[in-house]
Amino acid sequence: MELWMLLTKLIFIFYLGYSFVQAQGIDIGWHVFALLVYFSLNLIFYIFKKQAYKTVVLLISGGLILYLQAGLEEMFILLLPICLYELLSPLSKSRPVVLLLALLPVLFISKDLLALYTFSTLISFLLFQLADRFYKRSGEYVRQMDQMRRDMQRMTRHLNENEAYIKQSEYTLKLEERTRLSQEIHDSIGHSMTGALIQMEAAKSVMAADKDQAGELLQNAINISKDGIERIRLTLKNMKPHTEEVGIHRLKLLMDEFSSQHSIPAPLTHQGDIDKISPLQWKVLVENTGEALTNLLKYSEATKVSVNLKVFQKFIRLEIKDNGRGAEKVEKGLGIAGMEERTASLNGTLIVDGSDGFSVTTLLPVRS
Repeated sequence: MELWMLLTKLIFIFYLGYSFVQAQGIDIGWHVFALLVYFSLNLIFYIFKKQAYKTVVLLISGGLILYLQAGLEEMFILLLPICLYELLSPLSKSRPVVLLLALLPVLFISKDLLALYTFSTLISFLLFQLADRFYKRSGEYVRQMDQMRRDMQRMTRHLNENEAYIKQSEYTLKLEERTRLSQEIHDSIGHSMTGALIQMEAAKSVMAADKDQAGELLQNAINISKDGIERIRLTLKNMKPHTEEVGIHRLKLLMDEFSSQHSIPAPLTHQGDIDKISPLQWKVLVENTGEALTNLLKYSEATKVSVNLKVFQKFIRLEIKDNGRGAEKVEKGLGIAGMEERTASLNGTLIVDGSDGFSVTTLLPVRS
């Protein structure tokens, strides 16, 4: 706002200077000196930060204008309106009242300056209003940006805290799982192995004296060992996730990461019995999806991508489709060639279509 007002005052100063040069019979030196003094006062006004000092400078500037108007040249009165706006605006919230006060000198000035003074008053008022509105909006934008910056800092801090919490939770879960596994091995499998060992030691002691009893003890040891082995198998089976859970979760994680990093909606849907998909097939499906998403970012300019997985009786179908610009003729680069090779290694087929957006479809046979 201060720059706008200073430029407006310079315009009036140049106008007055030009008028004085064109006028006849006046000492232009004193007029230029008066304009320089006025401009210097206004520079001092914009240097001060406290409103009290600014008010004093404005009062001196207004008094100088009235003195110059009365004693040197009446046209100096054209500098008064903008001075009055700056002086009265902090004191009155009513802009029309400030305008009326700035128009009061029309009652005392000559008729020759009446129209020019009225015009300069209205122009100064308009410029002051525009500058004031721009300044307030700029201040509001700055406050909003500061608030957004504080919000971002707070969100970043919360995110870091959440990440630390997640890491701590993962570490705690690992420790709990290790403790649970250790306790289960000790309570069940350890006791079984200890019992079998005791039976075998007893069978060894009575082997020479009573072979029948030794045989019974050995059979007990065998039964206990079988039971322990079965417990080990069940424990490992419970620990190992199902193949389909690993595959579909990897695919879902891939889509979630893509969506969060690039702000592109990427829903995943699946139908059919995904138990039929083998680990090697899951590997090809996940890698093809990752390559298709990379191509989407490079070429498609899409705002949405969907992934649909269907398991039929004889084949598996994975379609990655976006709403981008597509292509009439698809040029197969290294990415598409790599997807075709991976798919063909499992006796599958890759279909690429750019007629409606861009889609990549992977077809794999269901193994019997």
